[in-house]
Amino acid sequence: MATESKRQQRFAGVLQQDLANIFQRGGVLPTDMMVTVTRVRVTPDLAIARIYLSFLNAKDTQQAIAHIKSHAGEIRYKLGTRIKNQVRIVPHLEFFVDDTNEYVERMDRLFEKINKEPKQDE
Repeated sequence: MATESKRQQRFAGVLQQDLANIFQRGGVLPTDMMVTVTRVRVTPDLAIARIYLSFLNAKDTQQAIAHIKSHAGEIRYKLGTRIKNQVRIVPHLEFFVDDTNEYVERMDRLFEKINKEPKQDE
């Protein structure tokens, strides 16, 4: 994968901040769920933004991401009202679950299990 240009990185940072504000105050999510925008990747033409989300207090992350995907048009509209003076087009939004924390927890459990096993003499 090629590295992102400075322009892509700046634009991704702007999108990440604005999307975080939309999720906090926008009323898109159920009140008992919190979401964190962990990473935003933007294509070189700035037309597509891939947003990685981490959920807190979500019983089913797949259901939560489906809920967000079903409201993608509303989220894109709210984002467009925020960044309309900074860009020519509002990018198409693609949402993904960022399961990095789950992966780290699973690895930690495996390492703990390995450390607890009795060591065998050679």
